[in-house]
Amino acid sequence: MLQSRDDIRNVAIIAHVDHGKTTLVDELLKQSGVFRQNQDVEDRVMDSNDIERERGITILSKNTAVTYGNTKINIIDTPGHADFGGEVERILKMVDGAVLVVDAFEGVMPQTKFVLMKAMALKLPVLVCVNKLDRPDARPLEVQDEVLELFMDLDAPDEQLDCPFIFASAREGYAIKNLDDEKKDMTPLFEAILDFIPAPKGDPDANMQVLVSTIDYNEFVGRIGIGKVTNGKIRMNQDAVVVNHHDPDKKDKVRITKLFSFDGLKRVPVEEASIGDVVAISGIGDLHIGDTICDTAAPEAIPFQKISEPTIAMNFMVNDSPFAGQEGEFVTSRHIRDRLYKELNTDVSLRVEDTDSPDTFKVSGRGELHLSVLIENMRREGYEFAVSKPEVLFHTDANGKKTEPIEIAYVDVPSEFQGAVIQELSQRKGELRGMTPITGGFIRLEFRIPSRGLIGFRGSFMTMTKGTGIINTIFDCYDEYRGDIGFRENGSLISFETGESVTYGLFSAQDRGTLFIGPGEKVYAGMVIGESSRTQDIEINVCKKKHLTNTRTSSSDEALTLTPPKVMSLEQAMDFIDADELLEVTPQSLRIRKRLLDSRDRKRAGFRSQG
Repeated sequence: MLQSRDDIRNVAIIAHVDHGKTTLVDELLKQSGVFRQNQDVEDRVMDSNDIERERGITILSKNTAVTYGNTKINIIDTPGHADFGGEVERILKMVDGAVLVVDAFEGVMPQTKFVLMKAMALKLPVLVCVNKLDRPDARPLEVQDEVLELFMDLDAPDEQLDCPFIFASAREGYAIKNLDDEKKDMTPLFEAILDFIPAPKGDPDANMQVLVSTIDYNEFVGRIGIGKVTNGKIRMNQDAVVVNHHDPDKKDKVRITKLFSFDGLKRVPVEEASIGDVVAISGIGDLHIGDTICDTAAPEAIPFQKISEPTIAMNFMVNDSPFAGQEGEFVTSRHIRDRLYKELNTDVSLRVEDTDSPDTFKVSGRGELHLSVLIENMRREGYEFAVSKPEVLFHTDANGKKTEPIEIAYVDVPSEFQGAVIQELSQRKGELRGMTPITGGFIRLEFRIPSRGLIGFRGSFMTMTKGTGIINTIFDCYDEYRGDIGFRENGSLISFETGESVTYGLFSAQDRGTLFIGPGEKVYAGMVIGESSRTQDIEINVCKKKHLTNTRTSSSDEALTLTPPKVMSLEQAMDFIDADELLEVTPQSLRIRKRLLDSRDRKRAGFRSQG
């Protein structure tokens, strides 16, 4: 018989990127007494990964728990970026409701719609928190209307339209029900969660069922499955069976050797857990997201929606440049393969495949950011490798037609740049769907565009809008192939020989295009050292020194002036490389190079492709 656990609430915090989810969770932790009064707590304590802290984004979902009065609130902080949507989809299976956080200035954004659609597909009650009330340009009442319009656009039921709205400033530590209420603490948000988010329901006397919604990984204990107890009780040293809704043949017999509950940021060992509890289970080797841990008496899998498929792929390969092995600790194909397959332990949206070459692996993900985060993590861990240009994954429909991933792109730009942006995206097969004036002299453009058209766009977009533009994208569907897209118009400047770049050689080269390197840098033949001002590649000797002569001219001692080189980030380099180029990634360097380093080999390959 179904019963409610009134002493528990399970809630996910969902939002668009940078609307303040993680800061809000920090404040809930602080005000619930998780930290001591005198404890020094860093900001965004939930973003534990270095890249998360540097970029200010959440990549992996995080579990925590706070106690308010006599109720334990299990909180899951989810990513807001579309590339990590796989995390959001599965987390929502673990909770009974969600808090939708919306920026009081930016209002409804693409990911707001994405995460809300996911929550409503599972019929979860959604409480709305309009955050960042402390912003001088905040417009909370207009944002409240925008959210209600979004609910109506998504055909929300009447009870959802009656959901409570809480106004808050996570940074200043307060939440209020009405804008003229006294600003004290987060109590109104805690109360709204207790009143509006339903208590978990289940049958405590039924056979045990735990759906694994997240996988953590630890070098010492291996895989750790995290999920909610849907029915029955789970106990230490209990025999169980692991089954999967999408894999009817899976029936693995296991034993529950370690069981944990969440308390603040800590995992606490427990002897047993009942319906509604969010638990972590370690000691089961072959455990995957979507698996159900069941009683041996009646193994029955809980339905679990399949995670969206990857849309973009890159080849990761052993670095074979002349500088290979000089900067990295892990350089062999075995090292790279083991690390990529290890990533599958925690990243549900990633795919890794072996290829015909033992030194090359095809890695597919949800977007450029998804793959760039993996590359950045690997280089920081001491790996050295090369990657190819990102390419989209094509499908074939039932009629045998080629289809490709299409995305909706929302572009916010100052009005003076809108013409250039519309022209650029139209050339990339983008279709303008709408233009809306927004505050501050900005225009919001909505495009429907192939994923291919967005590869390499962000770098030129930031240049085009002088760093003022904002672009957000969300996967729409697979649709008919849109035809060829011309990408880079300019060729590359290629180093002619191996050596060290000198000012004299660079001074001669800078008239030919934009340089990526300065003097005193090691280069090798076939390495790309700049972008040509022409459409074709140009080979240049940047190691060339000035010949000394016996005669001196009046200008011979004048200093040569070099234009500062264009130093590219990982994403910019990924965007720049062409189909015949690779990006060499080491813990210390990012180098762009031609696949074929020898100029004669490149010429032969060019003749073959023309013939």
